[in-house]
Amino acid sequence: MAEQPVVIYHNPRCSKSRAALKLLEERGIEPKIVKYLETPPDHDTLKWILDRLGMKPRELMRRKEKEYKALGLDDPNLSDDQLIDAMVEHPRLIERPIVVVGDKVALGRPPEQVLDILP
Repeated sequence: MAEQPVVIYHNPRCSKSRAALKLLEERGIEPKIVKYLETPPDHDTLKWILDRLGMKPRELMRRKEKEYKALGLDDPNLSDDQLIDAMVEHPRLIERPIVVVGDKVALGRPPEQVLDILP
């Protein structure tokens, strides 16, 4: 059975993201690095990630980012799809790092959580 590729949605400026990447590399894993600020996941990918994490969109949002307040994303009437669209349009709002291995997904907060999904 072929090994499943490992993908990390990474922000090199984030200490938690760098720590998660280091944990993977220390285990001999060379993940595909997606710098999500430059190449954000599309709506369907983000919805898939949320489903695998068992999270609602707001739970994966960085609510302290200025865009969150400026865009009125604290409005409880916004739909999940509207929140996902906001994250696609403004990827700084996406909590990080996110690691994907096959159909398993982990949010690296703390970074050690990514180890739970490794084969």
